[in-house]
Amino acid sequence: MIVSELRSAFFVLCVFALAVPAVLAQAPAMTQEKTPSPELVGMLTKDLNVTPKQATGGAGALFGLAKSRLKPDQFSQVAAAVPGMDGLLKAAPAAGGLAGLGGAVPGAAGGLAPAAAAFQKLGLSPDMVGKFVPVLTKFVGSKGGADVASLLAGALK
Repeated sequence: MIVSELRSAFFVLCVFALAVPAVLAQAPAMTQEKTPSPELVGMLTKDLNVTPKQATGGAGALFGLAKSRLKPDQFSQVAAAVPGMDGLLKAAPAAGGLAGLGGAVPGAAGGLAPAAAAFQKLGLSPDMVGKFVPVLTKFVGSKGGADVASLLAGALK
């Protein structure tokens, strides 16, 4: 009787041990599917050495800023060039507490002070705002053309 119970327990453990690697092998694919704009997020993480969460939230913050500065028809052109734009916008941390951050963003990035608060919530320094812009602009240009990239660049000055 004990032998049959041990065999049953051993069988259950073997089935479990075989199933776990198969489930874990699928986990990265499931995570990647949930990432808005995986190509853009991958580019940001590689070029700027940030985490996928930081890349997603930072891009969302900057696209949100662009959306607030562009006319709706202009932003729709930018959005059309970026797969997963809605997900990126939703991933941006809420801004708030923007006073005094203009001085924390060096040089030409001062116009990007509203995004600095979101970047700080993501654990990124304010100077990273200016490093995201050319990567986003290059990506948008590659997908939507030079005119659309110019719209985004103008909004993120």
